[in-house]
Amino acid sequence: MRKLEFKQFLPVTPAEAWDFFSNPANLGKITPNEMNFVITSKLPKKIYPGMIITYKVSPVLRFPLTWVTEITQVKEPFFFVDEQRVGPYAIWHHEHHFEVAGNGVMMTDKLFYKVPFGPLGKLLDEVLIRKKVSGIFEFRKKILEEGNAVSLFPNRRSI
Repeated sequence: MRKLEFKQFLPVTPAEAWDFFSNPANLGKITPNEMNFVITSKLPKKIYPGMIITYKVSPVLRFPLTWVTEITQVKEPFFFVDEQRVGPYAIWHHEHHFEVAGNGVMMTDKLFYKVPFGPLGKLLDEVLIRKKVSGIFEFRKKILEEGNAVSLFPNRRSI
């Protein structure tokens, strides 16, 4: 199983960070366009334990896949967990952590995943998948750092 961790400081209040990241509709705003990410299920504005979210996504060669995740844990405003129920991975467990840090929030993503197909899957992970997954989080970090806080956090209050 692969473990990846990504950290990013956000100059927003804990409530603003939680409001943005706990709204599943915002995921498309921080996902690379080339993934053709589309949420196909009806969504409430806030996540809750047991919530199922369905997507269409094209992670490689524009080939569309169905991805189904379940929100398995929520502790507002500190963390939530999503786990794949249907999709390309043998295991996908993604923890989203939010911690007060100075004049903002330190966001930490902890991702545990396993690629199917045994040794072939391990090879694919080494040469393609790990880089692709890391690239998604690098894109997210770039979007959140490039002064897009005004558009991503429209109800932003001063810290």
